Amino acid sequence: MKEFKVKEVCKSCGGTGLYQGMGEGKGAAVVCHICKGTGCYEFIHTYEDFVVRKDSIGIERVYETNPGIGIGEGTLKNGTRITLADFGGMPYKEWALGLPFKRGMEMRKYSCPAWWYQCTNYDLKPHWEECPGMGSFSNCKSFETKEKCWERFDKENPE
Repeated sequence: MKEFKVKEVCKSCGGTGLYQGMGEGKGAAVVCHICKGTGCYEFIHTYEDFVVRKDSIGIERVYETNPGIGIGEGTLKNGTRITLADFGGMPYKEWALGLPFKRGMEMRKYSCPAWWYQCTNYDLKPHWEECPGMGSFSNCKSFETKEKCWERFDKENPE
């Protein structure tokens, strides 16, 4: 491990050694608890030189992003089995080789094009009249038939 140290002006007190917050009235100050009144803060960053990306143990599948849902395997109340592949993405080994994410690897089963591309590539986010502006994508009137939205997206955005 390596260490990088630098002495810098304390950002909390501006180098004065004294702190004035909302509790200290006009003319009052307390000794800065960050620099202990010295006005100097010693920033220490400990690090390891980067050589090569390390392998991830136990990772089976990689996704370009997560738009905010729980990703995992399990069985629904109706007996339907959910696998990691149901969420899109690619096998870890392919990602580790540097293969790019391609069309169809989005989380199409659980997100719509607007929701997905708002998170991954805003330039590709559809701005269709029927889409909500931001958030609440799962409340969109078209969300239950989002596969039609994905079909439209694919037609309007050929690879």
